[in-house]
Order: sequence, then C-alpha cells, then structure tokens
Amino acid sequence: MKKLLLVLTIAFSASVMYAGGYRVGVQGHKQLAMGHTGVAVVTSAESAFFNPAGLVYLDGELNVSLGAAVVMSNTIYQNREFGYSSEADNPIGTPFYAYGSYKINDWLSAGLAVYTPYGSRVEWPSDWEGSHLVNEIELSAIFVQPTIAIKLSDKLSIGGGPIYVTGAVNFNRNLSRSLTDEAGNRSNVTIDASGINAWGYSIGAMFRPTEDINLGFNYRSKINMDVERGDGTADFENIPGALAGSFPDGDFTSSLPLPAELTFGASFKPSEKWLVAFDYTRTFWDAYKSLDVQFFNAAGLSRNPRNYKNSSIYKIGAQYEATQKVIVRAGFYYDESPIRDGFFAPETPRPDSVNFTAGFSYNLNSKWAIDASVLYVHSNEVNNSYDSFVEAGERLSFGGDYKSNALVAGIGVSYKL
Repeated sequence: MKKLLLVLTIAFSASVMYAGGYRVGVQGHKQLAMGHTGVAVVTSAESAFFNPAGLVYLDGELNVSLGAAVVMSNTIYQNREFGYSSEADNPIGTPFYAYGSYKINDWLSAGLAVYTPYGSRVEWPSDWEGSHLVNEIELSAIFVQPTIAIKLSDKLSIGGGPIYVTGAVNFNRNLSRSLTDEAGNRSNVTIDASGINAWGYSIGAMFRPTEDINLGFNYRSKINMDVERGDGTADFENIPGALAGSFPDGDFTSSLPLPAELTFGASFKPSEKWLVAFDYTRTFWDAYKSLDVQFFNAAGLSRNPRNYKNSSIYKIGAQYEATQKVIVRAGFYYDESPIRDGFFAPETPRPDSVNFTAGFSYNLNSKWAIDASVLYVHSNEVNNSYDSFVEAGERLSFGGDYKSNALVAGIGVSYKL
C-alpha cells in the first residue's frame, strides 16, 4: 500500500499516464480526444467524472458511457558521465471507465463513476544502476464515485459525491548498492499489499449564461492512503546468513496523501457544428513532502523525501459535427512536472510533457454511439538527480538523463435513452 501511495502520488502529478506509466488519464474517450477537457462540457455520462454538476443538463433520461484503452510507454535512463544506460520494460496497461446517470426529474440527477486512474507495471533491468531505489513497481487502483446533481436554475447547477478508492501494489528494490548473500545475489525487499481503502470527495458547479457558453469548476479532495500493520507484507530476500535474523519478513506501515485537484474551464459553440473547450487544472502537490515507511525489523524507518511543488495543466480541445453520424475531435495539453531539482526519483520519471489527442464518435443510431481516442505523450528530456538517498550515514546522489513517451489508444460505447 505504501507503494501504492508512493506510486500514486508520484504519478498523480495530474497527468501523464504516462510519466512512467502510473497516472492513467483516460477518464472518457470523448473528453480525452478533446485534450482531456470536460469540466464545462456536457456531452455524455463522462460528466460524472469531469464535473457531476453537468449531469442535469444531459439529453435523455438515462446516459451510459463505457470504455477501455491500451497504454504503451517507454522510459530511458542514461548517465553520460559514467557511460551506462537502462531502458524500463513497461508492459501494456489497460485502464477502463464506466459511467452512468439517471435523470430523476427536471432538477435532480444521480450518477455513478467507476474508473482506474492508476494501473500498470514498470520493470527496470535486473541490477541496473538505480536498483537501490527501485527495481519494479506494479499498481492497480479503482475509484468508485456515486454522485448527485441538482439544477438550481436553468443556468446554474451543483453536483458531487464521495469517492471510494481500493487498490493493490507490489514494489521491489535492493536494500543497498552492494549488499549480497553468499552466492552473490543482491539483497532486496518486496512490499506487497492489496485491499487498501480510502475515502475522498468531489464537488462541482456549472453556470450556463447562454445556450452556447458553459463555465464550470470541479474540486477533487486530497485522499489519505494509510497502511496499517497487517495490511501488507515486507518480504526480505537474499540476506547474507550473518544478517538473516535481523531481517525477518513482516508488517510495515506507511501513509501518503493523494493531492487535491482544482479545475476551472469554459466551453462555447462558435457555430452549430463546432464546440471548443478550455480547462485549467491545479494539483496541490505540496502535500507530498516525504514517503516514509516503517519496517519492524533492522531496516527500521525508511525516509524518502519528495518535497513536491504544486503544478498546473493547460488544456484545449474542440469537436466538429462532420455529419449526423460522425463527430471528430482533437486537443492538446501541457502538463507541468511537480518534481523539484534534486528530488527526481526513478520510480516514475516525471518531466514536463506535451500531449496531443484526437478521436471521433460514430452514431450507430439515436441511442448508441462508438467513441474512440488516441493520445501521444512526449516528455521533455531532462537531466536531474535524486540526492536524498542515505546509506551508512552518507547522502548519495543518483542522476542522469531521463526520456519517456507514451501512446494511448482506446475505444468505448455510449448510450442515451
């Protein structure tokens, strides 16, 4: 769980599902194709995630959106000074979402959102130069969010509800840069936990001054993920015989905040066929000061400073109704990294990124439509280091050049009755 937290918070930097493969920003193919805008857009049940206040303005009594995607990413590390490099093995991830909303009456709607903002796996080569920081991370997390939307007037609505999170994580790293057993196998620890649960909430509002202009905001609260004794296990392997008694397998505890997010946005229709949207998201990463893990053996307390800073995402997207059956979309967003210089850990290399999106919907009939999207994530190459690893009382730095990118493609269906 503690790993879950680590990965979540490192990756939740708001965007790149991408940055190393943990934050999976596929919360709806319609909105992803429009640059992942949506806080001021009313098109489908995807509003259950982007801004639940928009549910009361949907056409029809029942709206449903279902979808999944594949995430293909790669991360390369290189240290030119010492002449070594490594490439992470990032198996394909498969995020999904399911949204539904029901109009109870003209002023009240209820909805449910189920989505996977985290869920993939990254493996660095065995005994790579950063193995004392991370070898492998595997993460899965499911968010369940029931919502209520209330129309206060024809121009103003509010909405929101609780968020329930359940997740699992597996993380492995070597205990030090050189410790081995008698056969020369590197000493390492694997942390494994599942069924880690936490609660948060989401609230939003939407203002429609005219039929062609929407303004919206959505706030998603900080979620504290706490690992208590008994929630998971720490498995110590390849410990030399003289030290084996000091490193028995056992429990661990940890706590980490998933930062709050605040999004403002606007959309407008310059013509009957066009829709343009702008979103701005601020992620309050300053809540992530350190990832501390308490082992109950000779490993003791592991302190891992992060000292993140707040970061922003700037998004723009558009859709065009080409025909009665085909709607095409495209978008772009720029995602700032929350990582300060000297705190760049390889669990999820997370530089600034530029993101290009596109997609379409094909209306099969008046009720059913097929939705598709594609996203290309290009992270700027960065030279940085992690300077807070301490071994034998000595602070050691690990750094180099990191470069990563990702391609995400997905398909889904939407239904309106």
